[in-house]
Amino acid sequence: MTDGEPRADGVARILIGDQEIQLRIGEMAIALDATYGDDVPLLVGVLNGAVTFMTDLMRAMTIALEIDFMAVSSYGAATQSSGVVRILKDLDREIEGRRVVVVEDIVDSGLTLQYLLDVLERRNPRDLRVVALLKKEKPNAIAVQVDHIGFTIPDEFVIGYGLDYAGKYRNLPYVAVLDPRIYAGE
Repeated sequence: MTDGEPRADGVARILIGDQEIQLRIGEMAIALDATYGDDVPLLVGVLNGAVTFMTDLMRAMTIALEIDFMAVSSYGAATQSSGVVRILKDLDREIEGRRVVVVEDIVDSGLTLQYLLDVLERRNPRDLRVVALLKKEKPNAIAVQVDHIGFTIPDEFVIGYGLDYAGKYRNLPYVAVLDPRIYAGE
């Protein structure tokens, strides 16, 4: 499961290795290709965390597609969502009548994603789906739409493959649990 990658400083343990991630993304791409066929979906990446996932996902897809990005914030430098969501960057194009796929790195509490879906739904897309690389097993999470999940993970703070802690660790090729000593002073 860890592909034998060396651990970076701050990594407690590797949760999902690079090869396992790539295999699952390939499966998700096949499913999306089948869903959209001759349509041209708009993939909306949620910055900054979903960039790595979205890049690999769209390269694995074989159908025509378009991309755009939104940036939202609910964490800051913390390890838990504040519950207050702000749009930092909005879409560059209209989505009315479009088939939209929100590409998310991780679904944690569900609050940020639900807020984002509410905002996008008011713009009248033809349909709106969600693809998430990770979904936490979190007992107090709200029920939120996620159509394709790469991996369900334990309720631990994870880093790597686009996920960060205070802006660091996004470049790790795997998903890992952050060593709690890194954020013990929070």
